[in-house]
Formats: sequence, structure tokens, C-alpha cells
Amino acid sequence: MKLITFDGGRVGRLELEDGVVIELDVPSTREWFERGGDVRETGERLAYADVTLEAPIRPKKFFHTAGNFADHHNELTAVDWSHPVHKGIVFFQNVDAIIGPGDDIVYPEGLTKELDYELELGIIIGKAGKFFGPDEADDYIAGFTVFNDITARDIQRKEMESGVFSFSKGIDTFCPIGPWIVTRDEVPDMHELPMQLRVNGEVRQQGNTNQTRITFPHLVAYHSPQIYSAGDIITTGTISGVAAVQPNPFDFYLQPGDEIEAEITGIGTLRNKVISWEDRYGEPAPQRVDW
Repeated sequence: MKLITFDGGRVGRLELEDGVVIELDVPSTREWFERGGDVRETGERLAYADVTLEAPIRPKKFFHTAGNFADHHNELTAVDWSHPVHKGIVFFQNVDAIIGPGDDIVYPEGLTKELDYELELGIIIGKAGKFFGPDEADDYIAGFTVFNDITARDIQRKEMESGVFSFSKGIDTFCPIGPWIVTRDEVPDMHELPMQLRVNGEVRQQGNTNQTRITFPHLVAYHSPQIYSAGDIITTGTISGVAAVQPNPFDFYLQPGDEIEAEITGIGTLRNKVISWEDRYGEPAPQRVDW
């Protein structure tokens, strides 16, 4: 099943081949998971071409993983970080920074000059739980979505002097997810999904979920002491090819006008455009407040 949020928060099941949206009688996709999918249809059918997709879910918590893909981990060793990026790093993403498919990423030029992309698979947690092992974790994996981890690298570099990073990834509009949630039953092998990110049609990242250093059930179990709620998201790390590791990263950093396609085969393609602060707000970007 492809679960969508559309037209002001309505929830539906998308029959993509038929181009039909079947509205579901539930106020949010998060509640759909809380009810274990036991949700009726409203009886309304809509043409997919006539609806506007929104971010597919607003989780209670968003767990963000770093350093899990082998190739990306190896290329990070070439970057002059003040601290190593270990595979077990996790932090909370800012859920208020979430945007959906087709929404604009606003470039805050007063904060950063190094805007980067990171294609990631997002796992949707299907039920509440804590303190469970990898052999139980698959029962908690209920679906998947695409996540583009937009990152201000100059801010991240400063944060890394303390060995942590969060501000650089949690800025307004820096958390695109979507275009929908694909339920677990539609994904035969979550460890065999091709991944590709394109900027203006040019391939920037390419990989596969079979390149992770630890499996997804192990990852989900490892962080279960932090307490999952139904509908939470945990990301799985990015693949190689981010701008920051290129010989000339400023040739690759995102700029206003760039169009990004973040694709995971079997899950979907998340499309977003970068726009300037002035295009969004009609005035120059504010400068960062520092200390």
C-alpha cells in the first residue's frame, strides 16, 4: 500500500497504476499506524492528478542515523572533521523542518554557503516499543519513505568541533520526505533497494541499501531504548557522493534554482526545488545570530 497525505491533511491509499486516490477515514497517517491499519474508507475516490501531495507523515519522533553506509563512511575519512563519524551516531531531527514532495527548500544565505544533499531511506515504525533485540525488530518496521537530509556543511563543521551535529540539519525546510509511505508488505527485500540522487538531471549519488554496515533490524533494535511510538521515523544513513567530499565541493553544493530528485527504487522519487530566501519572503535573508 502507498499511504499519502494530501489536500490539507487528508489521508488516502494511492492506487498509482490506476491513478486513483481512495480516501481513508483517519485524521493522519500517524494515527493509521497507531490503529494498526484498522481504518475504514470514506467512500470517496479522487483522481491522483487532481490532488496535491503533502509530507506523508508528521512523526512524534524522528531518529536520524549517520555513518551506516560503507562507501559514505570511507569517503568521510577524507574530510577533515574534528571528530570521526561512528556508525552508531543518532540524533533527533527537527520535525518542524519537515516538508513534502514538491515543496521548496529555502536557502538561508545568511546562515550558510555550503548547502548539501543526502539521500536516505526512512523506516516507519509501526508500533510502540522499547528495549527489543534485532530478532524482534522486523515486527516494528511497518513502512518506508524517501528522505533528503539537507545539510549546511559550514555549520556542521563548526558543530563537529564538539563531536555532535544537529543545527546544521534541522533548519526550516531542510527535511524533505515523501512522496508517500510504502508499507512493509510491498517491499520484498529492504536490503536490496537501488538508490540515486540527481541534481538538475545529473547523477550525484548512487548506491544500494545492500551497502550498509549494519542491517536495518539491528539499527532499529539498537536505538529502541530511546522509546518508539507508532509512526516514528528512523533514517538509515546516506550513500556516497555528497558534495562535501568532492575535490571541489563548491562546484556541487546546492544553489537556488536547483531541482533535486531523490529516488529509491520500489519506494518512490522525492522531488524538491531550492529557492532563495528572497524569492520566498521578498526580503534579504537574515544573518545568523552567533555567540
